[in-house]
Amino acid sequence: MKIDKKIIKELTDYLNEFNLTEIEYTEKDTKIKVSKSSSSISNQSISAPSTSSTSVGKMTAETKSEIISGLQVTSPIIGTAYHSPEPGAKKFVEVGKKIKKGDTVMIVEAMKTMNHVPSTADGVVKEICVADGQAVEFGQTIIILE
Repeated sequence: MKIDKKIIKELTDYLNEFNLTEIEYTEKDTKIKVSKSSSSISNQSISAPSTSSTSVGKMTAETKSEIISGLQVTSPIIGTAYHSPEPGAKKFVEVGKKIKKGDTVMIVEAMKTMNHVPSTADGVVKEICVADGQAVEFGQTIIILE
């Protein structure tokens, strides 16, 4: 897969020009997401082909581009994601595990209610994109299937 640096540069320019914190571009099976944050995010499950730092006044921000391929399972609500039904219990999914459509992949807690998130398709877990106990947004990718 060849990464089109021109698209990443253009998205980064839009990010700065319109004072955005995140922008996403999707074409066929390629998804490019460029985001700006004030803290460095370390997540081994997301590949970052290009990272550059920009300085805006006194604030330093990191612009990170992510290319995600595969079928994405997203969070249906805002809340806190958990990998297992209770602390110390077996995780719902592991990287490399084969799952079926409808299997619980994670729990997202919102307002003291535990919401089971089902897989949207059959597949093999390629990546787990959120840490146990991490806050998630509506539509945020939580796992990627092959």
